[in-house]
Amino acid sequence: MKQYQFQYVVEGAAAYTIEGQEYITKRGDLIYHAPDEIHEVYTLPGEPYVCISILFHFGQDDFPVQELLGPHHFLGRFINHAVDRKLSQLAAYYHQPGPTYALYCKGLLLQLFHDIASWRAEPGQAAGNEEKIRARIVLLKNYIADHYAEDVRHRDLERISGLSRNYLIIKFKQAYGMTPTQYLCAVRVQRAKELAVHSNLTIGEIALQVGYADVHTFGRMFKSKTGMSLSRFCASIVTR
Repeated sequence: MKQYQFQYVVEGAAAYTIEGQEYITKRGDLIYHAPDEIHEVYTLPGEPYVCISILFHFGQDDFPVQELLGPHHFLGRFINHAVDRKLSQLAAYYHQPGPTYALYCKGLLLQLFHDIASWRAEPGQAAGNEEKIRARIVLLKNYIADHYAEDVRHRDLERISGLSRNYLIIKFKQAYGMTPTQYLCAVRVQRAKELAVHSNLTIGEIALQVGYADVHTFGRMFKSKTGMSLSRFCASIVTR
Protein backbone atom coordinates (compact mmCIF):
# COMPACT_ATOMS: atom_id res chain seq x y z
CA MET A 1 0.00 0.00 0.00
CA LYS A 2 1.05 3.59 -0.55
CA GLN A 3 -0.57 4.72 2.70
CA TYR A 4 -0.17 4.28 6.42
CA GLN A 5 -2.55 1.91 8.17
CA PHE A 6 -3.87 1.51 11.69
CA GLN A 7 -5.29 -1.92 12.56
CA TYR A 8 -7.22 -2.11 15.85
CA VAL A 9 -8.73 -5.31 17.23
CA VAL A 10 -12.28 -4.79 18.46
CA GLU A 11 -13.01 -8.44 19.16
CA GLY A 12 -11.26 -11.79 18.89
CA ALA A 13 -7.72 -12.30 17.69
CA ALA A 14 -5.67 -12.56 14.49
CA ALA A 15 -2.09 -12.97 13.35
CA TYR A 16 -0.66 -9.91 11.61
CA THR A 17 2.67 -10.11 9.82
CA ILE A 18 4.60 -6.96 8.82
CA GLU A 19 7.90 -7.25 6.99
CA GLY A 20 8.28 -10.85 8.21
CA GLN A 21 7.57 -10.01 11.88
CA GLU A 22 4.45 -11.75 13.21
CA TYR A 23 2.20 -10.21 15.86
CA ILE A 24 -0.63 -12.14 17.54
CA THR A 25 -3.10 -9.33 18.09
CA LYS A 26 -5.98 -9.53 20.56
CA ARG A 27 -8.80 -7.23 21.68
CA GLY A 28 -7.52 -3.72 22.29
CA ASP A 29 -4.25 -4.17 20.37
CA LEU A 30 -3.26 -1.44 17.93
CA ILE A 31 -0.58 -1.86 15.26
CA TYR A 32 0.45 0.23 12.30
CA HIS A 33 2.61 -0.04 9.23
CA ALA A 34 4.11 2.46 6.83
CA PRO A 35 3.72 2.77 3.05
CA ASP A 36 5.26 -0.05 0.98
CA GLU A 37 5.75 -2.36 3.98
CA ILE A 38 4.74 -5.92 3.09
CA HIS A 39 1.99 -7.20 5.38
CA GLU A 40 -0.73 -9.80 5.72
CA VAL A 41 -3.39 -10.76 8.26
CA TYR A 42 -5.07 -14.08 8.86
CA THR A 43 -7.55 -15.29 11.44
CA LEU A 44 -6.85 -17.99 14.01
CA PRO A 45 -8.85 -21.25 14.20
CA GLY A 46 -11.91 -20.85 16.40
CA GLU A 47 -11.32 -17.14 16.97
CA PRO A 48 -13.72 -14.45 15.72
CA TYR A 49 -12.10 -11.32 14.37
CA VAL A 50 -13.55 -7.82 14.21
CA CYS A 51 -11.25 -4.88 13.59
CA ILE A 52 -11.13 -1.21 12.72
CA SER A 53 -8.80 -0.66 9.78
CA ILE A 54 -7.88 2.94 8.90
CA LEU A 55 -5.80 3.95 5.87
CA PHE A 56 -4.40 7.48 5.82
CA HIS A 57 -1.68 9.68 4.37
CA PHE A 58 -0.48 13.29 4.67
CA GLY A 59 0.05 14.11 1.03
CA GLN A 60 3.27 16.05 0.47
CA ASP A 61 3.46 17.22 4.10
CA ASP A 62 6.44 15.99 6.09
CA PHE A 63 4.44 14.70 9.03
CA PRO A 64 6.61 13.12 11.80
CA VAL A 65 4.78 9.79 11.90
CA GLN A 66 7.68 7.62 13.06
CA GLU A 67 8.85 10.22 15.56
CA LEU A 68 5.42 10.18 17.21
CA LEU A 69 4.60 6.47 16.92
CA GLY A 70 8.10 5.04 17.28
CA PRO A 71 9.95 2.41 15.25
CA HIS A 72 7.83 -0.57 16.33
CA HIS A 73 4.66 -1.72 14.59
CA PHE A 74 2.91 -2.73 17.82
CA LEU A 75 1.69 0.44 19.51
CA GLY A 76 0.03 -0.99 22.62
CA ARG A 77 -3.18 -2.34 24.10
CA PHE A 78 -5.83 0.34 24.48
CA ILE A 79 -8.88 -1.34 26.04
CA ASN A 80 -11.03 1.34 27.73
CA HIS A 81 -8.51 4.02 26.72
CA ALA A 82 -9.30 7.27 24.93
CA VAL A 83 -7.65 5.76 21.84
CA ASP A 84 -10.32 3.02 21.78
CA ARG A 85 -13.13 5.57 21.91
CA LYS A 86 -11.66 7.82 19.24
CA LEU A 87 -11.05 4.95 16.84
CA SER A 88 -14.70 3.90 17.18
CA GLN A 89 -15.82 7.48 16.60
CA LEU A 90 -13.63 7.83 13.53
CA ALA A 91 -14.98 4.60 12.03
CA ALA A 92 -18.56 5.67 12.66
CA TYR A 93 -18.28 9.24 11.38
CA TYR A 94 -16.17 8.43 8.34
CA HIS A 95 -19.22 7.03 6.57
CA GLN A 96 -21.30 10.15 7.18
CA PRO A 97 -21.66 12.45 4.16
CA GLY A 98 -20.49 16.05 3.98
CA PRO A 99 -17.31 18.06 4.64
CA THR A 100 -18.12 18.58 8.32
CA TYR A 101 -17.74 14.88 9.11
CA ALA A 102 -14.62 14.63 6.93
CA LEU A 103 -13.01 17.49 8.86
CA TYR A 104 -14.05 15.93 12.16
CA CYS A 105 -12.40 12.63 11.15
CA LYS A 106 -9.15 14.41 10.27
CA GLY A 107 -9.19 16.05 13.68
CA LEU A 108 -9.75 12.68 15.37
CA LEU A 109 -6.78 11.21 13.50
CA LEU A 110 -4.50 13.97 14.77
CA GLN A 111 -5.86 13.46 18.30
CA LEU A 112 -5.01 9.77 18.00
CA PHE A 113 -1.41 10.62 17.20
CA HIS A 114 -1.28 12.85 20.28
CA ASP A 115 -2.83 10.22 22.58
CA ILE A 116 -0.61 7.41 21.31
CA ALA A 117 2.55 9.53 21.58
CA SER A 118 1.58 10.61 25.11
CA TRP A 119 0.92 7.00 26.11
CA ARG A 120 4.34 5.95 24.78
CA ALA A 121 6.02 8.76 26.72
CA GLU A 122 4.72 7.56 30.09
CA PRO A 123 7.54 6.45 32.37
CA GLY A 124 7.91 2.79 33.29
CA GLN A 125 7.12 1.43 36.70
CA ALA A 126 9.22 3.06 39.36
CA ALA A 127 11.08 1.23 42.07
CA GLY A 128 10.43 1.10 45.80
CA ASN A 129 7.42 2.99 47.10
CA GLU A 130 6.30 4.08 43.66
CA GLU A 131 6.09 0.44 42.60
CA LYS A 132 3.86 -0.33 45.59
CA ILE A 133 1.60 2.58 44.75
CA ARG A 134 1.44 1.40 41.14
CA ALA A 135 0.34 -2.04 42.36
CA ARG A 136 -2.45 -0.42 44.38
CA ILE A 137 -3.59 1.56 41.34
CA VAL A 138 -3.71 -1.64 39.29
CA LEU A 139 -5.79 -3.17 42.08
CA LEU A 140 -8.22 -0.24 41.84
CA LYS A 141 -8.45 -0.63 38.06
CA ASN A 142 -9.26 -4.33 38.41
CA TYR A 143 -11.81 -3.61 41.13
CA ILE A 144 -13.62 -1.09 38.92
CA ALA A 145 -13.56 -3.49 35.97
CA ASP A 146 -15.09 -6.24 38.12
CA HIS A 147 -17.71 -4.07 39.89
CA TYR A 148 -18.76 -1.69 37.09
CA ALA A 149 -22.43 -2.65 37.52
CA GLU A 150 -22.39 -1.56 41.16
CA ASP A 151 -22.46 1.86 42.80
CA VAL A 152 -18.67 2.39 42.97
CA ARG A 153 -17.79 5.33 45.23
CA HIS A 154 -14.51 7.09 45.96
CA ARG A 155 -14.72 5.98 49.57
CA ASP A 156 -14.63 2.36 48.36
CA LEU A 157 -11.49 3.08 46.37
CA GLU A 158 -9.89 4.80 49.36
CA ARG A 159 -10.66 1.80 51.55
CA ILE A 160 -9.25 -0.72 49.05
CA SER A 161 -6.06 1.19 48.21
CA GLY A 162 -5.32 2.92 51.50
CA LEU A 163 -4.71 6.13 49.55
CA SER A 164 -6.43 9.48 49.94
CA ARG A 165 -9.05 10.48 47.38
CA ASN A 166 -7.04 13.25 45.71
CA TYR A 167 -3.81 11.23 45.66
CA LEU A 168 -5.36 8.11 44.15
CA ILE A 169 -7.09 10.23 41.48
CA ILE A 170 -3.75 11.82 40.53
CA LYS A 171 -1.91 8.49 40.43
CA PHE A 172 -4.71 6.75 38.55
CA LYS A 173 -4.75 9.46 35.90
CA GLN A 174 -0.97 9.31 35.56
CA ALA A 175 -1.18 5.55 35.00
CA TYR A 176 -4.19 5.35 32.67
CA GLY A 177 -4.81 8.82 31.30
CA MET A 178 -8.17 9.19 33.03
CA THR A 179 -9.69 9.44 36.49
CA PRO A 180 -11.30 6.42 38.22
CA THR A 181 -14.74 7.85 37.44
CA GLN A 182 -13.86 8.27 33.77
CA TYR A 183 -12.51 4.73 33.66
CA LEU A 184 -15.72 3.41 35.25
CA CYS A 185 -17.72 5.13 32.50
CA ALA A 186 -15.38 3.70 29.86
CA VAL A 187 -15.87 0.15 31.17
CA ARG A 188 -19.64 0.65 31.22
CA VAL A 189 -19.60 1.99 27.66
CA GLN A 190 -17.56 -0.99 26.44
CA ARG A 191 -19.85 -3.45 28.20
CA ALA A 192 -22.93 -1.70 26.81
CA LYS A 193 -21.51 -2.01 23.29
CA GLU A 194 -20.91 -5.72 23.80
CA LEU A 195 -24.42 -6.30 25.11
CA ALA A 196 -25.92 -4.29 22.25
CA VAL A 197 -24.10 -6.43 19.70
CA HIS A 198 -24.33 -9.86 21.31
CA SER A 199 -27.72 -9.84 23.08
CA ASN A 200 -31.35 -9.02 22.44
CA LEU A 201 -31.63 -6.78 25.49
CA THR A 202 -33.45 -3.46 25.23
CA ILE A 203 -31.58 -0.22 25.92
CA GLY A 204 -33.26 -0.03 29.32
CA GLU A 205 -32.13 -3.55 30.19
CA ILE A 206 -28.60 -2.79 29.03
CA ALA A 207 -28.58 0.32 31.20
CA LEU A 208 -29.45 -1.81 34.25
CA GLN A 209 -26.77 -4.35 33.36
CA VAL A 210 -24.06 -1.68 33.39
CA GLY A 211 -25.14 0.06 36.58
CA TYR A 212 -27.78 2.65 35.59
CA ALA A 213 -31.29 2.48 37.02
CA ASP A 214 -32.35 5.42 34.85
CA VAL A 215 -32.15 4.83 31.09
CA HIS A 216 -32.02 8.57 30.34
CA THR A 217 -28.96 9.05 32.57
CA PHE A 218 -27.33 6.11 30.84
CA GLY A 219 -28.18 7.54 27.43
CA ARG A 220 -26.64 10.91 28.24
CA MET A 221 -23.51 9.25 29.59
CA PHE A 222 -23.12 6.98 26.55
CA LYS A 223 -23.54 9.84 24.09
CA SER A 224 -21.15 12.11 25.99
CA LYS A 225 -18.46 9.42 25.91
CA THR A 226 -18.91 8.16 22.34
CA GLY A 227 -20.50 11.10 20.52
CA MET A 228 -23.52 9.01 19.53
CA SER A 229 -26.49 7.22 21.03
CA LEU A 230 -26.43 3.47 21.63
CA SER A 231 -29.01 2.94 18.90
CA ARG A 232 -26.85 4.90 16.44
CA PHE A 233 -23.83 2.89 17.43
CA CYS A 234 -25.70 -0.31 16.60
CA ALA A 235 -26.81 1.11 13.27
CA SER A 236 -23.21 2.02 12.36
CA ILE A 237 -21.91 -1.54 12.70
CA VAL A 238 -21.39 -3.40 9.45
CA THR A 239 -20.85 -7.16 9.57
CA ARG A 240 -18.93 -8.86 6.79
